[in-house]
Amino acid sequence: MLRVLLALLPGIALYVWYFGPAILLSITLASITALATEAAMLKLRNRPIKPFLSDNSALLTAWLLALSIPPLAPWWLIVVGTAFAISISKHLYGGLGNNPFNPAMIGYAVLIISFPVHMTHWLGPNPLGHTDFSFAEQLSYIFKGLLPAGSTLDAVTMATPLDTLKTQLHLSLPVQEIRNMPIFGYLGGKGSETVAIGFAIGGAYLLFARIISWHLPVAFLASLFATAGIFNLTDPTHYIAPLFHWFSGASMLAAFFIITDPVTSPTTAKGKLIFGAGIGVLTYLIRVFGGFPDGVAFATLLFNICVPLIDAWTQPKVFGKKESGK
Repeated sequence: MLRVLLALLPGIALYVWYFGPAILLSITLASITALATEAAMLKLRNRPIKPFLSDNSALLTAWLLALSIPPLAPWWLIVVGTAFAISISKHLYGGLGNNPFNPAMIGYAVLIISFPVHMTHWLGPNPLGHTDFSFAEQLSYIFKGLLPAGSTLDAVTMATPLDTLKTQLHLSLPVQEIRNMPIFGYLGGKGSETVAIGFAIGGAYLLFARIISWHLPVAFLASLFATAGIFNLTDPTHYIAPLFHWFSGASMLAAFFIITDPVTSPTTAKGKLIFGAGIGVLTYLIRVFGGFPDGVAFATLLFNICVPLIDAWTQPKVFGKKESGK
C-alpha cells in the first residue's frame, strides 16, 4: 500500500503545479479523517488498532477519494465522503479483505449524488489565465465559504473537459470546433492531460515492480480506446478521438490505481481481462450517453457486483477426478 501511495506522487505533483496546492489540503483532510474513522471502527469492533492503521489501506482510500473530487469542495465534503467510505463501505462488511465495493468509489458516488453542486467547483489550470486565487483565499473559501471581494465562484472555477465536451455537443457544436476551445490541450484538457501522464508514470512503476498485473490496466485502456474509436470512426463530428478519453477525467487513475484494488477485483487472469474491459466500455457509455461527465466510479461499482460471478466463470478447469471411497 505504501508503494502504491508513492506511485501517486508524480500525478499529485503535477496536479499542484497546474491547479494549485488546494489538493494537498484535500488529501490532508481525507487522510486525517480516514485514520480517525479507521481507529474508531476498529475500537468498536474490538480489533487491534496499530496493525490495521499501519497497513496504509485507509490512507490509500483517502488519497484516491481526495483526487476524485474538486479541490475547492467545502472541508466537510471530503470529511463526510471519507468517513462514509471507511465506516460503511469498508468496516460494515468486515474490514479490509471483505468489502465487495471499492471504498473510495463508494465515497465518491455518495458525494456526487448527495451534493452535485459542490462536486462541480473545479479549478481551472494556471495557463488559462483565470482570476488569481491564492492559497490563502482558497483556504478561506474551503473553510468559510468566503470569496475575495469582487470575485465570483465562476471566475475561479470551470467545468471539466469531459463536462465541457458533453455540454457543447448538446448545443450541436461539432467536435472539431469544440476542440479549439482554450480548455483543451493536445490530448485532453490543458493541465489535466499532463496530470494523467503523471498517474500513468506511477502506474508504470507499479507494473515494473509487479505490484499490479498488466491485465486490468491494459484491458481497461484497450476497451475504452476501442469503444471510443468505433464511435469516432462512425461519426467524427459528434464523437471525439479515443486518446481524449485516455487523458481526460479519471481514466489513468482508474487504470492503475482504482480498478486494480486486489480486494474488489477478480482473482483470475481471464477474469481481470473481462473486468477491466467491461469497466472501460461502461465508462465510455456513461460519459457519452449517461447523466455524469465521468463514468469511472459507477462503472467500477457496477462491475464490483459482478466479481463473484466473473471469478466463478473463469476458474481454470481441474484435471482428474476424485474417486469415491478414496
